Amino acid sequence: MKVGVPKEIKAHEYRVGLTPGAVREYVAAGHRVMIETNAGVGIGAADDDYRNVGGTILTSAAEVFASSEMIVKVKEPQPSEWCQLRENQILFTYLHLAPDLDQAKGLLKSGCTAIAYETVTDAHGGLPLLAPMSEVAGRLAMEAAGSALKRSAGGRGLLIGGVPGVQPARIVVIGGGVVGTHAARMAVGLGAEVTIIDRSIPRLRELDELFEGRVRTRFSTTESVEEEVFAADVVIGAVLVPGASAPKLVRRTMLSSMRKGAVLVDVAIDQGGCFETSHPTTHANPTYEVEGIIHYCVANMPGAVPLTSSQALNNATLPFGLALANKGFSAVLENPHLRAGLNVHRGRLTYEAVAESLGLPFSPIEQAAA
Repeated sequence: MKVGVPKEIKAHEYRVGLTPGAVREYVAAGHRVMIETNAGVGIGAADDDYRNVGGTILTSAAEVFASSEMIVKVKEPQPSEWCQLRENQILFTYLHLAPDLDQAKGLLKSGCTAIAYETVTDAHGGLPLLAPMSEVAGRLAMEAAGSALKRSAGGRGLLIGGVPGVQPARIVVIGGGVVGTHAARMAVGLGAEVTIIDRSIPRLRELDELFEGRVRTRFSTTESVEEEVFAADVVIGAVLVPGASAPKLVRRTMLSSMRKGAVLVDVAIDQGGCFETSHPTTHANPTYEVEGIIHYCVANMPGAVPLTSSQALNNATLPFGLALANKGFSAVLENPHLRAGLNVHRGRLTYEAVAESLGLPFSPIEQAAA
C-alpha cells in the first residue's frame, strides 16, 4: 500500500504521524511510505533519516495526499487537508469529531474512510491508541498547573508542593482514568494534597490501593464535585466518554465560589471540554481568565513534547497501521478493535456517540459498507 505522512499543520503541533523507526517497519512489510519534506523536524528527524530507512520524501502535502492510499497523521485534519481527502482513501489519526461539526461534514463530503485513534479498542476494553497521549497529557497537566498558579500568570502564587511549614496546593482531579491517574501521580510526587473524583466505586478502590492512601478518593455527585472544586487550588478535568462530547461538570455559576486565582486545566478539551467556560487554546497563548479563575485548555498538550509523544504514539499505532496497510478496509471488517475506530465511511457516520453529539444520522458499519 502507498502510505502518506503529511507534516502536521495545527498551531504548535510538532509531532509526526510516523517516526523513521515506524517507516522502517512499513517498508519491511512491503509498503511504500511517502513523507512530506520536513515532516519530522519537530522530533529532530531529518528527511535523510526517512530516506535511510526506505521512505520517499515529497515536496508538498498536496503530493502526499494525491499519491497515497492511506494517510497517517497525529491531529485531526484541518480544512485545507480534509478537502484533499477522497473516496476509498483511508485516514488514520486522532479525529475528536464530537465537538467538531465542520470537520465531520468535511470528512463525510470527501467520501474517505476515517479511523480515529481515540476510539480504537483492545481486548481489555481499553483505548490503546488514546492511552499513551493520555499518559503524557496527564503528566503535563501538573506542569501546566504549576506554571498557571504563579502570580505572574494570574494564579494564586502557590508552589504546588509547598515547603516545610507551609500548606501545599490542593489538587482535585475529576476522572480516575489514564489522564487522571497520571496527573495524580505527578501531583503526589510534587507533594500536593490530592483528591480524585470518579463515579466508579471499583475504580476508586483500585486508585486507593494504587496510591496506598496518598490520595483521597470521592464518589462523584453534584455535592462532592462542588465541595472539592470550591476548596481547590487546581482542578484537573480528566473525564472521558469515548467518542462523545465530554460532560460539563464545572458550571460557570460555580466559578464565583472558587478561590480567586485557582486554576482549571481541561484535558478533555479535545472532546469539547468538561468545564462550561472552556474553549480551546494554543501553546502560544495557553491560558485565559474567567471570573478570576485561570483556564488552561490547550487542545494538543502532548505536542509540547513531540519526541516523547511521537515515539509513544507510534509504539501503540504501529500494529493497527500495519494491519490497515496489509489488508486495507478488510482489516476493519475483520478486526473488532479497528471496527470500533471507524468513525466515517463513504459519506456516513459510523460511530453512534459521534452522530448523537453532532445531531447527524448514524449508519452501522454493515450499512455503510454495503
